[in-house]
Amino acid sequence: MKKYSFIQLIVLVGTAITFQGCSRTGSDVWEDTKSAGRHMGRSVGALAGDSGYSRQAYRDDFECIDDESSAPEGNFEDCDYSQQVDTDFVPLRDQANAPQMSRQPRETPGEPGSSIPGIEAFRDPSTNPELAPIFQSIYFEYDSSLIKGQRNLQTLRNITDYMRRHPNVYAFIEGHTDERGPQSYNFALGSRRSNTVRNTLLSDGVNPDNIFTVSYGKDRPAVMESHEEGWSRNRRAEFKVYVR
Repeated sequence: MKKYSFIQLIVLVGTAITFQGCSRTGSDVWEDTKSAGRHMGRSVGALAGDSGYSRQAYRDDFECIDDESSAPEGNFEDCDYSQQVDTDFVPLRDQANAPQMSRQPRETPGEPGSSIPGIEAFRDPSTNPELAPIFQSIYFEYDSSLIKGQRNLQTLRNITDYMRRHPNVYAFIEGHTDERGPQSYNFALGSRRSNTVRNTLLSDGVNPDNIFTVSYGKDRPAVMESHEEGWSRNRRAEFKVYVR
């Protein structure tokens, strides 16, 4: 009798588990299917170089061809990206030192109700004799968003001093890259460069409501020639200034 009851108990438990596993509705299954489709679409978009997709890139995401001689600058010693530069992302080498998000401006230039006009009202400081020697470009090493060199640091100190003394001055920081690499990756790198400059200025006391950023990636080169000297001048953060 006891043995029979134990068998009945096992049957009842198994039946309950079966019904629980079958209780998912068609709606649940459809939502799971849509979610999987969205993830698949994002993966396909990234591989296609979709510039609207800005997922953070990591070294493990890429298939590389080992060839140390293919990296004369020593930046990608484990991979040869020359065979896939037009299709795949390349992880930033200084990604571990990426700037943290700082406080964003209270107003967005050009938006309805904003007291600050759009970026088209911001001017190249080189056209203003007072601003030209202050708002000079910041230059970067290949595939890097780190600010290095005494010239760059002195330029940022000059900009900090000027903007702290002139609270009616607003600046857009434009992030630029050289022509190498896919467009989506360069937009992300340009954004990282402009935000690194902005964060540095904010840490020195510049009002965060007076500084904005934008990335143009490789779309607006300062030099059109394809050589190292030209590329070094294109890896930059430029300023556009508005005086209210």
